[in-house]
Formats: sequence, structure tokens, C-alpha cells
Amino acid sequence: MARLAGVFMVLALFFSALVQAIPTIHALGSKFFTSEGQQWFIKGIAYQLIEADPLVNTEQCERDAALMHQLGANAIRVYHVNESADHSGCMNALAAHGIYAFIDLDSFHSYIRFDTVSSWDSNKSESYRAVMDNFQQYDNTAGFFVGNEVLNSQLDSHAAPYLLAAAVDMRKYRDAKGYRKIPIGYSATDTGALRPMLQDYVVCRPDENERMEFYAVNTYSWCGAQTTYETSGYPMLQNSSQDYPVPIWMSEDGCNTNPPRDFKDQNAVFGPHMVDTWSGAMIYEWIQELNNYGLVNYGPVLDASVQEGNRVVQGFTREGQPTPVQPDFANLQKVWATITPSGVDASAYAATFKTKVPECPLSTAGGWAVNPSEKLPTLGAAPVSSGMPTGLPKGSITVTGISSANASTSGGNVSPTASDKPSGPTEPSDSESASTSAGDASATSAGAAAKLGSGMFGRSLSSFEPVTVVIVLVAIGAAFVLFL
Repeated sequence: MARLAGVFMVLALFFSALVQAIPTIHALGSKFFTSEGQQWFIKGIAYQLIEADPLVNTEQCERDAALMHQLGANAIRVYHVNESADHSGCMNALAAHGIYAFIDLDSFHSYIRFDTVSSWDSNKSESYRAVMDNFQQYDNTAGFFVGNEVLNSQLDSHAAPYLLAAAVDMRKYRDAKGYRKIPIGYSATDTGALRPMLQDYVVCRPDENERMEFYAVNTYSWCGAQTTYETSGYPMLQNSSQDYPVPIWMSEDGCNTNPPRDFKDQNAVFGPHMVDTWSGAMIYEWIQELNNYGLVNYGPVLDASVQEGNRVVQGFTREGQPTPVQPDFANLQKVWATITPSGVDASAYAATFKTKVPECPLSTAGGWAVNPSEKLPTLGAAPVSSGMPTGLPKGSITVTGISSANASTSGGNVSPTASDKPSGPTEPSDSESASTSAGDASATSAGAAAKLGSGMFGRSLSSFEPVTVVIVLVAIGAAFVLFL
């Protein structure tokens, strides 16, 4: 009887470890897929509790991830991180709730464009590499951004080759290091003056290794309950994106100029007009700030002059138990709960998809000033750095030892005061001057990211990550020895 109890104990430990595994995300053609072959749609939240790095406080991440799960989110977007910090606790807390992370590679000192000067050099490359080294190890790292709103008008078009060069070099570095092929892309300002030139430029080169692997747009063009698909800016977005060769999605949305936000634009993003083209959206943003875009707060709002380190910034507390801001939180939760696009199977899609590369935009006087035939100012992958400063193994691993999803209410982190947009969202723009998008948003994704544990028994052993396979074999072997 004691042996039998031991067997059950080993098996219980096995299943508790197994449930922490999460399928990885990759780009194939114009869509995202999980390592299980299911199309993946993004239901995301912009998340930057503190300016420097919101992914270093495990207890805070556990509290926030639990509420994000209740909201229906399956992804976050983080604008700035500390490349040398330990993020295992937070990434593990997110993974426990089926939540993936898109990470910006740049820092406050490595923007590709500073005012009117653009560049891509070895110092910036090393900074980008360090962030990639740190985050490539996590199964729930879904993608990397090489920039956010680097170009905001045609006057900034000179930055485009440097932006694309950064993506190309980071792809080469990733592959040279043997890392998982985590998609690398860009988050663009939604402005008609740049669309579709920039959107086409980053995927038009004949060498597929000189293209972005996804493209995202910060769009605020659906504002208020009276807006419809036809009266929003979405038809223009859709018309300029059909047959796009890589995944395209909304990296920010959620216009608040006509509150409260009902988020019914989500039905358009995942409705018949757009679902075959768009891979989802990120709602701006998680924490309530002066711009009034937040979905949660962490306590009473104080005077804007109150500053207490990272804990209170501009009168907003940035740690503790998150409390939904209503009715926005409930509205988004309700809409997301009704949206579950089924998508396509990866193998069937791969057999039929054909890449349609757009024509490269031509340089025009007083307009788009980029010669598409010019060589990119790339640096190459060499010399390849030694890897993560933490010494953790390269490749895709899932951190284990996740603590309870219902974390305590103590501890915390804080949020950044990113660069304010005139009409709302205030994430940091990757240029010295603040950028300006137009006015509203859209968002939602579908029942896409596989929830931890769901469909677990439908997976073949080969579909699990290597670390999970090891856990399986060790658990079975231990149980067999105990039974004997």
C-alpha cells in the first residue's frame, strides 16, 4: 500500500510539472501557430507597471497574471526591460495562466532614431542581443520588437533602412546562437502618410532573410459606441493588408475619446472582414494613469505631484492588488468571452500558402525617401556574444516551481510614465520625440493560446518541449521502481 501511495505521489508531481509546460509560438506565412499546430490569435494587454522593467517582481506578476486570465488575455506587450535581471518568476507566473509576452529589444539608450538622427551600430546591437539572450529561454516569449513608432511621418523615412537592418541582424544572431525562431517584428504608428510604404518596405526585399517576421500597428481609429466597421479606419487597414506575407496585428488599440470603452471593435477584428488577415490585438493599457486608458488600478488616485520612487508615480500607485476599472474591464471581458475564431491547422496551411511579396515602394521627392535597391546597413551576426549573463541554457525551456496563481496582496512594482500621445495612449516611442497616432483602437483575439493543461492528453510526446519529455521519462521511471 505504501508503494502504491508512492507511485501516486510521483505521478502527482509529474502532472503538476507537466501542466506548467506551454506550447511555443512561431510565425508561418501570414499567421502565428503554436508548436501544437493550432493557429494562435492575440488577446493582449500593454503592460509596463514600472518604467525600467515590470517583469522582475514575481508576487506582483502573479497577482496581475491571475486577473489577466480572468479578463481573457493570453498575451502582454512590454516596452522596456532590464537585460541583466532575472525574469524567471514573472515569466513563469504568466505561463501558468497561458499568457505569452512580446518584448521590445531596445532600451532608453538604444533607440534607432533620436530626433532627426538614425543609426544602427554595434553598441545598439549588443544591447538588443542582451535582451534576446535573456528572454529567448522562455517558452512563452512570443516575439521581439526591434522598435516602436520609430517613424511617425515621411520626414522620418530615412530611419527605415536602419530599422530593417536591426531586424535582419537580430534574425541572424538568433539563428547563429541556435535559439528558437522567436518571431522578430516592428510596432508602427498608424498614419496614412506612411501607409502602405513602410508596411510594404519591411517585407518586400527578394531575400526572405531581409524581411520582418511580423508587422504590428498602434491604431486608434474606432472611437465610441456609435462607430461601425464602415465608419472606422478599419476598412483602410484591411485593404492595405490583404495578402500580407507575414502576420499583421494591432500592437495597441482601445480609443477612449468617447468613454466608456465598449470594445465592440473586437467583433470586427475577428469577424468576417478581418479575421483571415489579422492575428489579433493588444489593448492599451493595463494600469490606470493620467491618460485614462487603464483597465486596473492599485488604490486611490493621489495628487499628480505625489512621487514615491517606483511605488507611486504622478499620484498613481503601481503595486499591490489590482482592482478592475469599470465598466471598461467588464466590457472587454464580456466581448473577449464571445470571440473564439477557430483558425486553420498549420500543416494544412503550410501545404497551400504561397508568399506574395509586395512591390517595394519607390523613393519620391518630398515623400518616401528610401531607395529600395540600396544595401541595408547591417552589421552581421558575428562576433556572436557568449550568451546570457545568467548562464542559463540556450533554447526553449519552461521554468518550473510556479507558486499559487492566487498570490498574496503584498509586494509590488511600478509603472512607467511613457511618452504621452496627444489623445491618449502613452507607451514610450522609440525616438527622442514623442509620437502621435490617430485616435482609437481595436482589439481581441481568439480562443487561441492553448491554456495550460487544456488538451494536454491530445498531445503526442514529440510535441512537448525537451524539458517536459525529461520530466515524463523520469516520473514514469520513478513510479515503475517504486511499484516494484
